Amino acid sequence: MAPGTVPPVHPAVAVVIPAKDESERIAATIASARTIPGVDLVVVVDDGSTDGTAQVARNAGALVVTHARNRGKGAAMETGAAAVSVHEQEERDGAGSRDRTAPRALLFIDADLGDTAANTAPLVGPILAGEADMTIAILPRQVTPGGGRGLVVNLARKGIIDATGWTPTQPLSGMRCLTRAAFDAALPLAPGWGVETALTIDLLQKGFRVQEVPCDLRHRVTGTDLRAQVHRAKQYRDVARALLVRRARAAVGR
Repeated sequence: MAPGTVPPVHPAVAVVIPAKDESERIAATIASARTIPGVDLVVVVDDGSTDGTAQVARNAGALVVTHARNRGKGAAMETGAAAVSVHEQEERDGAGSRDRTAPRALLFIDADLGDTAANTAPLVGPILAGEADMTIAILPRQVTPGGGRGLVVNLARKGIIDATGWTPTQPLSGMRCLTRAAFDAALPLAPGWGVETALTIDLLQKGFRVQEVPCDLRHRVTGTDLRAQVHRAKQYRDVARALLVRRARAAVGR
């Protein structure tokens, strides 16, 4: 390319991986995610890990941002997206033009997907093609059955239906691809585990297009022990809080 020539803008995707104590799986997840067509940046947000998650992620080639303490999934997603913006600004500054690099689509995935992370690729196509503003992964039934009774899922699903009229298959699915415009429109994100439910409601209410896409993914399934029950209780609390906030906003709007 001749000096001074503006390089063409190609659709690109940044993978953002919120992670806490995932040193055993994060390297495989990163390696797999980097094989997704269009992905040229992987950001890991180490959300207060007490193991070697951050160092393992760096060794695997990811851009790593750390939280000194655990701040929850919503905050980790915001931090990851902000890190992508900083990286893009550095690219523009390095190219000598603020207009040479288009904002990347944001693909959020769970840290424990391991080798199946590449199977989130179907989420990217509708976004880059301009057919959707947010895509949500529908996971197959997991090999190891969980111990939950569906209380959190049912709460989230009913909340989304009541708020938007749309019925989600898997309302708590954390694997999502968004345009930068859609992500920015949803800020600030709901805290903790209420982020997915809130994202769906907020974007649909603002007229953004949402699609569910089947993806063959495998991740660690929550069991039935006390730790698992505490986790589900926190999920229920955060989803309920996100729904309450949106109902209050709707009431004020009326």
